[in-house]
Amino acid sequence: MKKFFTILGGMGTQATESYIHQLNKRTDAHKDQDYFNYILVNHATVPDRTNFIVDPDNNESPLTPLAEDIEQQSKLKPDFFTLPCNTAHFFFEKLQSLTDIPILHMPNLTVEAIKNQFPNAKRVGLIATNGTLKDGVYDKPIKAAGYELVMPTQEIAKETMELIYQDVKEQDWVDGDLYHHILDQMVNDLNCDVVILGCTEISVAEERAGSADYPVIDAQIELVNETIRLAKASQTK
Repeated sequence: MKKFFTILGGMGTQATESYIHQLNKRTDAHKDQDYFNYILVNHATVPDRTNFIVDPDNNESPLTPLAEDIEQQSKLKPDFFTLPCNTAHFFFEKLQSLTDIPILHMPNLTVEAIKNQFPNAKRVGLIATNGTLKDGVYDKPIKAAGYELVMPTQEIAKETMELIYQDVKEQDWVDGDLYHHILDQMVNDLNCDVVILGCTEISVAEERAGSADYPVIDAQIELVNETIRLAKASQTK
């Protein structure tokens, strides 16, 4: 297969399924051959990213299996990699150092998109796993772009983890009321001009329940958009 990319997925599987659904949905295709060529590595047994980041001494590192995936897939020479897991970007620099093939950086793409979608935004909120909140993969690009980073309260963070783990990961279910309550607190209580959906399980919630007109920017969709842009460019080479 030529002119293809590799998806490093399975973190979690429902989120990867949502990414692929949005990718195919947004592709301008009218027959089988109009879709993009890609390889999905649904590596579901990669250890939990948040558990390791929060407590590395008592949890297995996800880096080893992710590094093996990069090394194996690089031999097939994809045009680029996508990594539809925000928390896994904690390992981005180490993974990129293993290959000359570019890995798309979802947090950077998301922050770059804010200026076009929300040109007047100043206060940028972030909802994500505790791992992403701790590892700071969004902190640097948000602040470098000149925005004020608004972190969730402990209560919002707890509710977000419930949405991600107890609902989507454990039950493949979305509590729309809980999702909207989280957004309401970020926008109306913490005065965010826009809220980054910084976990692909939250992207699942957005896909199924919608944001109810709250100002959000979905990291997964920004990754999908860049995937499509690069895949189209590859087709014309």
